Amino acid sequence: MELFETLARYDYEQLIFCQDHTSGLKAIIAIHDTTLGPALGGARMWTYASEEEAIEDALRLARGMTYKNAAAGLNLGGGKTVIIGDPRKDKSEALFRAFGRYVQGLNGRYITAEDVGTTVADMDMIHEETDYVTGISPEFGSSGNPSPVTAFGVYRGMKAAAKEAFGSDSLEGKVVAVQGIGNVAYALCRYLYEEGAKLIVTDINQEAVQRAVQDFNAKAHDPKDIYSVECDIFSPCALGATLNDLTIPRLKAKVIAGSANNQLKEPRHGDMLHEKGIVYAPDYVINAGGVINVADELYGYNRDRAMKKVETTIYHNIEKVISISKRDQIPTYKAADILAEERMKKIRNSRTQFLQNGHHLLSRRWS
Repeated sequence: MELFETLARYDYEQLIFCQDHTSGLKAIIAIHDTTLGPALGGARMWTYASEEEAIEDALRLARGMTYKNAAAGLNLGGGKTVIIGDPRKDKSEALFRAFGRYVQGLNGRYITAEDVGTTVADMDMIHEETDYVTGISPEFGSSGNPSPVTAFGVYRGMKAAAKEAFGSDSLEGKVVAVQGIGNVAYALCRYLYEEGAKLIVTDINQEAVQRAVQDFNAKAHDPKDIYSVECDIFSPCALGATLNDLTIPRLKAKVIAGSANNQLKEPRHGDMLHEKGIVYAPDYVINAGGVINVADELYGYNRDRAMKKVETTIYHNIEKVISISKRDQIPTYKAADILAEERMKKIRNSRTQFLQNGHHLLSRRWS
């Protein structure tokens, strides 16, 4: 990999390698863009096959956070951390505290958070060494686990997409096929069940499926056949790249709205959905509830304020994406990028005056 060529391709600002022999820490922090503010993005712990794969993942995820934060209307840029290691075996207080010292050394350019393979407890250990971490335990004045708020945002975005497809945002009586029943999807199922939607669920974890069947009167379905079920809304909430050449032709849903990241295997699959007339709620727009929630911590966390922002922002942003899609005659995944890019361009162009000491978003919390 030609690192500087790779960084220049999408105009990344910084790539930081963090190593601590004593604790075993091997981490990569990627900062993509800080036009709108300090870079916010979670710390993912994963057993990567190679260092190059870890770098590529950090870069890809950091750029995704730039777009997610911009589209969500947050005064935050995009960054991400990958920690190379097995989250089941390699975690330790020493490792996370070593990582926290690296984050602190960036002096607020990057704010970390929970992600795949890390937990609130891990964030608490990082917090021992840095203030630039969100999603810590509520006793520290934080919001804790963001999954329920992410689920609420997906629910609101699903309603907005349903309004476009069916003429009403009511989900009562709608059949929703939920792929993957993790923490976010389980909370999403509760919202859907309480509104009167009919649920079809699938997961490789049979305990998770049975829990949804018992709690929400859902119908269980085989994971291999979930794409072919008769449903109004398909909700991908498991792994990425599930919308591809093999699955899209099988879909019978009019709406796709779920919490999974990177749902399209390739951009052209968004074109395929558009051609089929399926209303696709772009993943990084609809699943931004968690990041909106943790961003509220930067002002002193207020749950009611955070939930209200999630409720209105994600619904309206899905509406905006659909409007841009119609205006420009483009698929919604391209419209989502335009929504984010237009906001970044507006801020970038307005910052023409020299400031000796610019306003710092975090000054009220960490001054």
